[in-house]
Amino acid sequence: MHLTVEQTYPAPVADVAAMLADEEFVRWRAERSTGPGTVEQVDVDAAPDGALTVVVRRSLPTDQIPAQARPFVGERLEVRQAEAWEAPTGDRRVGTVALEIAGTPVRMTGTLSLEPLPDGGTRQVYAGEVRAAVPLFGGVVEEAATGTLRGTLAAEEQAGRDWLAGVR
Repeated sequence: MHLTVEQTYPAPVADVAAMLADEEFVRWRAERSTGPGTVEQVDVDAAPDGALTVVVRRSLPTDQIPAQARPFVGERLEVRQAEAWEAPTGDRRVGTVALEIAGTPVRMTGTLSLEPLPDGGTRQVYAGEVRAAVPLFGGVVEEAATGTLRGTLAAEEQAGRDWLAGVR
């Protein structure tokens, strides 16, 4: 199932990129978007050329997943997300994202980008494919996972907006 999510921030690309490279922000954003779950790990590794790798591992309850999909995922989800940003190219950043739910056949892989908006803000775009290798119920699981990802990314966007506004 294809997933595209656009987020906007009222700050230039350089400021948004700096925020995304800040380990304190990454942990804070993950904690806010995890809800009743827990953040197990946050690693941010920045290279001298500006390339960046961000890894977040969190544990989430499955109470918001449709009942018919729960037998495939258990009572808690361990979600691992890795973002690999390339070095900056002008005022644009691009990278790849991979997300997996440990112990399940659910994966999301795709691209992400930061680009300037005409008003001086920034657009961040996640685009990828959510796949669930579950016979007969793959579509149900993919739909549930895609809905959860959309909600998580919306919470992360709000966290970024709050961070940029100094609300912590």
